[in-house]
Amino acid sequence: MSQQHFDVLIIGAGVSGIGVGCHLTRECPGKTFAILERRQSLGGTWDLFRYPGIRSDSDMFTFGYNFRPWTGGKVLADGASIKDYVANTAREYGVDRHIRYGLAVKSADWSSVDKCWKVTAENEASGEVENYTANFMVGCTGYYNYDKGYKPDFPGESDFQGQVVHPQHWPEDLDYTGKKVVVIGSGATAVTLVPTMAEKASHVTMLQRSPTYLMPLPSVDKVTLALQKVLPEKVAYKLTRARNISISRLLYERSRKSPKAMRRLLLRVIKHQLDGKVDMRHFSPDYNPWDQRLCVVKDGDLFKVLKSGKASIATDHIERFTKTGIRLKSGEELEADIIIPATGLDVQMLGGIKPSVDGQEVVMKDKIIYKNVMVEGVPNAAMIFGYTNISWTLKVDIAAEYLCRLVNLMDKRGYRTVVAKDTGNSRGEDTILGALDAGYIKRAADRLPRQGTHGPWKSSQNYLEDVKILRFDPIEDGCLEFDGKRTHGRQQGSTGFLKPLRSALFGV
Repeated sequence: MSQQHFDVLIIGAGVSGIGVGCHLTRECPGKTFAILERRQSLGGTWDLFRYPGIRSDSDMFTFGYNFRPWTGGKVLADGASIKDYVANTAREYGVDRHIRYGLAVKSADWSSVDKCWKVTAENEASGEVENYTANFMVGCTGYYNYDKGYKPDFPGESDFQGQVVHPQHWPEDLDYTGKKVVVIGSGATAVTLVPTMAEKASHVTMLQRSPTYLMPLPSVDKVTLALQKVLPEKVAYKLTRARNISISRLLYERSRKSPKAMRRLLLRVIKHQLDGKVDMRHFSPDYNPWDQRLCVVKDGDLFKVLKSGKASIATDHIERFTKTGIRLKSGEELEADIIIPATGLDVQMLGGIKPSVDGQEVVMKDKIIYKNVMVEGVPNAAMIFGYTNISWTLKVDIAAEYLCRLVNLMDKRGYRTVVAKDTGNSRGEDTILGALDAGYIKRAADRLPRQGTHGPWKSSQNYLEDVKILRFDPIEDGCLEFDGKRTHGRQQGSTGFLKPLRSALFGV
């Protein structure tokens, strides 16, 4: 049994954990830190998921870190390329030397007496227990259970004589050449799997309970490639990021303000892609755009395989599995050799860790989140939670910057502890993902922390607002207690509108 102390302990070596580590290296160079990672490799999502065609669902020029340009013209990158980008970033900033692999965190308790976190981790290979202490703990575990994905209990599933394969646990040796495949779902995973598997399978059917809003997106950005030829790498990157952030925000805001107009626009684009060869009822959701996440279709590949007949789409409910496939409530039967339930994630906070404060468990559903970074009432801790309506990493960057500002201010003032305290009865009923109406969020309502109704307790999902709040607003705002005392920092005057806007778009 070993014990070690660090200034900052990061849980998880995925996109978020590596990002936080890089920001600490850049902005808090005197701080010691370690990253505890349960798996044997970094990358998180991009190491776990290995299904055919796995790729980003966000454009890489905003998904990339703000301090390290994503180069080339790929807009939607494959999983291996994304993992390489994260690994190369970790190596470039020396963060890879701080990662400790194969360690599953079993407990994390804040001690008010010792003013530190006491963390117990188990080496899953050897069973050896390691103890860590840290002044500050940062959860970078994402928001889903890595051990299992969500899969409904389908009636008659045991009768099916073929293979049932969940995308989260894809067998390396799965051969679907010449097979009949049914993919259950209509989200990003299904939209990726269907056209990729159709290249080898005899036929692929996408079975959806209800349609999803889809938007074709080219895989290569020719404008960016042109910019990269005439401008320095970082300048081209910042210009592309600014453009893509603006477009993403515009699409989201117009969807919220004018849902009927955006619905007409999205359906018109899909109708043009299908050339009248596929029934539009399969692409006409009964909800408004961005009530659930919008799925992108790389180079329109899904529409192409549907038009070619290599794949088909069925909108119906499952009555039961049979020996040879799936019987639908309409009476139709879908033959299958392989069934893939692309039915979503099992939401889980902090990788299943149940943190405690002085031995009392922190019940997340009873807590609200401060600036979408800190948990109310939990000292010296942060939780990195990216965006759901634009690239996850945009939030990772500015949240990490905020944490570095906070740590540096505490050093400057000589503070040892900080805790967010809600004294204004700000708690609301919406979860921190309340803007989306997806099934996986509804299923996890009893596990997710809440957001407040106003002020820094309300989750805006607005990148431009968050840049102002996290990068420019005073840290000592009256909502934080330092060493048990509430402080108000000296107001240094408004930053105005242009500086936060320029910072949000260009990262400077």
